[in-house]
Amino acid sequence: MRVLVTGGAGFIGSHVVSALADRGHDPVVFDLTEENGRDVRDSAQVREALAGVDAVCHQAAKVGLGKDFGDAPDYVSVNELGTAVLLARMAESGVRRLLLAGSMVVYGEGRYECPAHGVVRPGPRAEADLRAGRFEPRCPTCGADLAPGLVAEDAPMDPRNVYATTKLAQEHLASSWARATGGRVVSLRYHNVYGPGMPRDTPYAGVAALFRSALARGEAPRVFEDGGQRRDFVHVRDVAVANAVALEAVADTPGFVAYNVGSGDPRTVGDMAKALSAACAGPDPVVTGEYRLGDVRHITADSARLRGDLGWRPAVTFEAGMAEPGDGVA
Repeated sequence: MRVLVTGGAGFIGSHVVSALADRGHDPVVFDLTEENGRDVRDSAQVREALAGVDAVCHQAAKVGLGKDFGDAPDYVSVNELGTAVLLARMAESGVRRLLLAGSMVVYGEGRYECPAHGVVRPGPRAEADLRAGRFEPRCPTCGADLAPGLVAEDAPMDPRNVYATTKLAQEHLASSWARATGGRVVSLRYHNVYGPGMPRDTPYAGVAALFRSALARGEAPRVFEDGGQRRDFVHVRDVAVANAVALEAVADTPGFVAYNVGSGDPRTVGDMAKALSAACAGPDPVVTGEYRLGDVRHITADSARLRGDLGWRPAVTFEAGMAEPGDGVA
């Protein structure tokens, strides 16, 4: 299968290219960062790149929370306009198979259960609570402590920042394209992807990449809040294999389907900082109590649908992945 991989020179995209080649496919890299970079917002370039292609794996995106709301036009331009141009040219060219790099950020906060009211959806945390060190969401009805759980693909969408909003918009555009053209779409909602090749020393990097950068400078990782935030850290090689497996199955997809991609082994941000410090023989993490508005407290995946439908299983354990030599994690 000849696959156009947008963002194919990037962190996740480059691993996807390798996984596709390993499975006997013919990946074609389309990336703005190459010497003769190509941009998914350029209609003519996209039209040319789609010639002879069987499927598209759309990884190109502006990622992370950004620095402030002033980044919103860039996020919308790259993530939404870029996806719209790609889909329009796919509709024109007859390419009808799409793998979309989605994200768990479309859910907002994770799944919570109240002892008295069952499954509830807490709203954004109040800044006054965060300033006071009250980081855990509480039941919106009775104020009781909540138990965090795993989020399934049928959870309501609740994007909490600009990046999350654009990732959800990508899914809506892809779903509309599928209905209009008879195309097939799989969206893989990545959880916290880490591993070799993650960019460092950038405000758009993931939290573990920032920790790894600090350790490389001989500094202690600075952990926000109390370090108790639960995440699902999934290795980039496992994510790349999930892309290849889903692309091989996308022709049989009924229109649009989304899958969570997580390790199934939730850990806290504090756990991850300690593991990285130990792996790098660096200083112990410092828990700062600092916070960022728009961050969610707990978000962890239920990847049972992907495992059941496509037989995908993560192969890299948390311990092995965090100890792995490399130039960054996310």
